[in-house]
Amino acid sequence: MPATRNMRSAAEVLVDQLIVHGVEHAFCVPGESYLAVLDAFHDRKLNITVCRQEAGAAMMAEAVGKATGRPGICFVTRGPGATNAAHGVHIAQQDSSPMILFVGQVARGMRGREAFQEIDFRAVFGSMAKWVTEIDDPERIPEIISHAFYAATSGRPGPVVIAIPEDMQREMIAIDDAPPCEPVEIWPGLTDMVKLQKMLWAAERPMVLLGGSRWSEAACASVMRFAERFAIPVATSFRRFHLFDALHESYAGDLGIGVNPKLLARIKAADVIVNIGGRLGEVPSQSYKLFEIPGPKQTFVHVHPGVEELGKVYRPHLAINAAPTAFAAALEGLQPPNEIKWRAETKIAHDDYMAWSEIATEVPGAVNPGKVAVWLRENLARGSVICNGAGNFSTWLHRFYRVRDFATQFGPVSGSMGYGVPAAIALKRLDPNRTVVALAGDGDFLMNGQEFATAVQYDLPIIVIISDNGIYGTIRMHQERDYPGRVSGTDLRNPDFAMYARAFGGFGVLVEKTEDFAEAFRAAEKSGKPSIIHMKIDPDAITPTTTLTKLRAQGNAAGGAKK
Repeated sequence: MPATRNMRSAAEVLVDQLIVHGVEHAFCVPGESYLAVLDAFHDRKLNITVCRQEAGAAMMAEAVGKATGRPGICFVTRGPGATNAAHGVHIAQQDSSPMILFVGQVARGMRGREAFQEIDFRAVFGSMAKWVTEIDDPERIPEIISHAFYAATSGRPGPVVIAIPEDMQREMIAIDDAPPCEPVEIWPGLTDMVKLQKMLWAAERPMVLLGGSRWSEAACASVMRFAERFAIPVATSFRRFHLFDALHESYAGDLGIGVNPKLLARIKAADVIVNIGGRLGEVPSQSYKLFEIPGPKQTFVHVHPGVEELGKVYRPHLAINAAPTAFAAALEGLQPPNEIKWRAETKIAHDDYMAWSEIATEVPGAVNPGKVAVWLRENLARGSVICNGAGNFSTWLHRFYRVRDFATQFGPVSGSMGYGVPAAIALKRLDPNRTVVALAGDGDFLMNGQEFATAVQYDLPIIVIISDNGIYGTIRMHQERDYPGRVSGTDLRNPDFAMYARAFGGFGVLVEKTEDFAEAFRAAEKSGKPSIIHMKIDPDAITPTTTLTKLRAQGNAAGGAKK
């Protein structure tokens, strides 16, 4: 039996387990259902960020998981708090990010009566979390928290949800802490690597695709050395730019939205595809049309830490169940063929990418978002972090901003709006010395714009760049194509975002011409405050390659949708 001197409340035991497992930051919106945990935080060295809405708190925790490979931690109250936090849980699921959400629960004796704010957590989160549980017995806290860390980080990472009944948290127990969790590495077998080397030696036009999570700076460096030895073209998956240096001579571009047609043609013409870490979901697979299902015509190699993903959609010719970190280390032992037949094609692939991302095309209006992205890539210091939410505004960033370093670009693979500002706050909290920029659309920003107050409260001088075109741009783009001229439900009336920033105690500036952006950004930096740069964008400038006017004309020519 543990000694009585180790007597603690269950809430204290829970918080101590987080510290044992290396947690330094947690994000929360307070609630009476976990007051005992809030009290336990008071006397422990763990940085707590109090947020304004649970979706923002959960997104911050997901961003930490994405950045560090260790579970981001979030605490919310029951009922509405939990359902608000579901936004971040869903992102963690689709983005394969380790995260643990703790939810205050009604007292154990009240369950099943639809008590105040009671919900069935297993039913609500069961389809979007790796594991959902409730702690009934406080003596199992070390065991359950340990299990949660292993579940969140092992195989394909993802979210875990733990309900903590209010009365359970206050019980006094004497129990030892669990040992710290070390994520389980999954190594490829020697036979797998030998087969892969033979496939590459026999190839005429190979390609490597990088995606998913469980990467590290060292793993990315190993893949780059492999690419140099084999002179092989490498593409990154949707919003996984940070896995490969965009200026590396092997980089061929990204498989996102508005992808370079030359990259698509090159992938379709490849004879060997090595997909490392990613699932090839809807966006990178171009709506599941890039490869044949279930059997791609190319020799298809799939490397993934979750065995359940291998063969789930695409039948691989070589399936390797391995974490990207371990697989990248094993790549160091592969030797290239004596003659690399595809070397010239790799140079062309990189040249095509550079040409595609070089020129910010002219667009309607006085502010060109593409030229702003080019200015950022030329003026932000190496190691600066760019975060974005979801919307057409991000296509300018993804095409023209060249990401060079690991863990410096964060966006929701799930396409969840409102992500950029919470993610930027979390990453600035992790490293206050880095420049952190959040790009947002007008509709996107106001999904979680209240978290700007969190940035002010904790003196986190992030710089938020808002592209304000007065519409839900992505939806309007599809609307004009399918229902030309029949605008419904996509117009927005926005506030003065620069004044919004000042109202919270931050810095705000309006930009109405491209040439004024540089001065505005420097002023935001110099202010030392959380800042908003409010850019007025012509709604007709919908993507780097088209306008709403063109889409409407195309929709009319095609007869529009049947009414």
